[in-house]
Amino acid sequence: MQDKYSIDWVPDSARHGQPFQQFTLWLSANLQITAIVDGALAVVFGVHGITALLGLLLGNVLGGAVMALHAAQGPRLGLPQMITSRVQFGVKGAALPLLLAIFMYLGFATTGTVLSGQAINRILGTDGSPVGMVVFGVITGVIAIAGYNVIHKLGRIASVVSVAGFGFLAWRLLSAHPLDTLLAGPDGDIGQLLLAMSLSAGWQLTFAPYVADYSRYLPADTPTGKVFWPVFLGTAIGAQCAMTFGVLVAGAGGSFIKNQVGFMGELAGPALAMVIYFAIVAGKLTVNCLNAYGGFMCSLTIVSGMNGARSYSPRTRQLVIALFIMLSVVLAVFASHDFLANFKNFVLLLLVAFVPWSAVNLIDYYLISRERVDIPALYRADGRYGAYNRPALISYGVGILSQVPFISQAMYTGFAVKLLGNTDISWIVGLLVTALVYYPWAKRTTQVPAAMIFPSR
Repeated sequence: MQDKYSIDWVPDSARHGQPFQQFTLWLSANLQITAIVDGALAVVFGVHGITALLGLLLGNVLGGAVMALHAAQGPRLGLPQMITSRVQFGVKGAALPLLLAIFMYLGFATTGTVLSGQAINRILGTDGSPVGMVVFGVITGVIAIAGYNVIHKLGRIASVVSVAGFGFLAWRLLSAHPLDTLLAGPDGDIGQLLLAMSLSAGWQLTFAPYVADYSRYLPADTPTGKVFWPVFLGTAIGAQCAMTFGVLVAGAGGSFIKNQVGFMGELAGPALAMVIYFAIVAGKLTVNCLNAYGGFMCSLTIVSGMNGARSYSPRTRQLVIALFIMLSVVLAVFASHDFLANFKNFVLLLLVAFVPWSAVNLIDYYLISRERVDIPALYRADGRYGAYNRPALISYGVGILSQVPFISQAMYTGFAVKLLGNTDISWIVGLLVTALVYYPWAKRTTQVPAAMIFPSR
């Protein structure tokens, strides 16, 4: 069944599914090659192997918990994740984080298309051509247009394929290299630990803007814990397994960072290289569908904030998804290696925008509104939530500015970074400062309904 409600509220009659499906979806979304690269980067940046594993684990647990708290909103509200930002930012004010989310989705979709295109080219024997990227874009478009249920089914299949494929690669790696050799290096310190935490926590926070899109069809009476735990365990276990493999691969040396897909094929051996290429494509396909679907949701949510629309026709949804995927494929085809590196850094900097957004959204939902939302008012700029909400917008801006001295990226390094051993803790600062500014202000000014107000249909 296609997701016919798009950005609209999902009525009880259309609710279905089981919480365990959340586990397989987010397990497969994390068991993929880009997460492996993220783990490997910790070692590339100089973090000791064991310190990297511990830091990545702490970041996945903390970031995964924040992400799963967003997922738990889905069944109760029956709404896409980012449209709930209108409760805090106002019907039109929510366009700012929505626009930034679209850029983030596009960036990850582009890099995912490059990697999957390389794997498909090796399967088809068309190395060096754009054929693989185009094929991957077409497959992504078909599944993303099919919608919610098909994406969940893909997640279940991809989780099995990814576990088998990457489990085999881990066995091959450990057979060729002793574990103590893979984790060798100078002793780690607190700065290295925080750096590894930043890599994995930042990874988890990229899912926060759309995680509830895939839990909102669950029955409205699904307990919060039955949503939180499958999502948390799926995303944390999947990411930690992939990133652990990345740490071990980086410890082995070789050409992985420069040629991820080729390295994986060589590690598998000639007989099974094709199977691993299929596993790479399956893992990236799941998360790329999430990116395309999320980009479509955010695009139509921005438009609806201006014209008051509650839903869109299937043709409109198909057109927006197709345009999003076409743009990501074009960027992937024409992007130089330098462009991809710079664009990835740009996407990582966009995480600065989602840390304060996450703080505002979670504080409002769990501590201020306490799950009481006027859903019809989300579609009217003259309603309860207004066009723009000053406390959220100002707190959001303060949260972003508070992170600037602590950012450590290729495009910019803050003055406080050296004092912290060249460690980026901007996301920790952003969460705390935004919470401290927003909570007391919103507590005094927010008009919370006495109970949930649902559409009259």
